[in-house]
Amino acid sequence: MQERGDAGSEGDTGDKIRLRPQARLKKRADFLKASKGQRVHGGAFTLQAVRRKGPAEADLPRFGFTVTKKLGGAVVRNRIRRRLKEALRLAPNLSTCRDYDYVILGRQSALQQEFKALQEELGRAISEVHARREASRLHKTRPGDRDKAASRSNTVRATPFKMKD
Repeated sequence: MQERGDAGSEGDTGDKIRLRPQARLKKRADFLKASKGQRVHGGAFTLQAVRRKGPAEADLPRFGFTVTKKLGGAVVRNRIRRRLKEALRLAPNLSTCRDYDYVILGRQSALQQEFKALQEELGRAISEVHARREASRLHKTRPGDRDKAASRSNTVRATPFKMKD
């Protein structure tokens, strides 16, 4: 029989994310940077993600959680935050990137949604953020390519309109 603090500790070295203090967002500036990044809306939360600059900070993905007072009192907000943190911790095979900051904005439906569905939605949202990143990276043009494409086009350029006196 396992003792109280032992549950799941034997051989439990799966793909679970540990939210160590250095892997959490705590500063307002970090949350504001993430709010300017990509967004993916889900039923129980909105995920914001932004890539960090600089190689020194690129050791772990960092996560932050926001639950507004609009959703209820402290007890309700903390329950939403705890469910989202646990879903993140136990979600299998998350495709997070080391140099990204993620902010999860909780919604009221996070309390009613089935836990397994919450984990799947979290995995889908993170995958979608990175799929969008790859798509935008592939479709970017270099600065010189735009001028070349414009000179090869068959479009007729408009001449300035002159009014007769």
